[in-house]
Amino acid sequence: MGKVEVKPVVIDTNVVVSALLFPGTSGRLIPLWKSGAIKPYASNEMIDEYIRVLAYPKFELSEQEIDLLLYHEILRYFEIVKVLQGGRIVKNDPSDDKFIWCAEAAGANVLISGDRHLLRMKNTKK
Repeated sequence: MGKVEVKPVVIDTNVVVSALLFPGTSGRLIPLWKSGAIKPYASNEMIDEYIRVLAYPKFELSEQEIDLLLYHEILRYFEIVKVLQGGRIVKNDPSDDKFIWCAEAAGANVLISGDRHLLRMKNTKK
């Protein structure tokens, strides 16, 4: 039997938060990253954004619940990479550049997102 290649991926904030908090399509990613079928990568900037969004009042999560999600569901499985910030990539929403920079640093060809600005860039190379 050949070795199974693990797919490196970058997952945007909305998809991570949806996967962790709501049943549905995004939630199907969790068993994939827990089993090692995919290898999610994130930058420190992305982790900061995950925490900031999880702390939105509308989610009604306590600090302990956010810590639990962060340490047991994200950091245990996501590899943190140091990114080199390049020039502006996502013209209509530069805050999305962090996901592209992370994908480049991780060597990931897959960015999982529902963001319209990132989706418009589908199958493009820099």
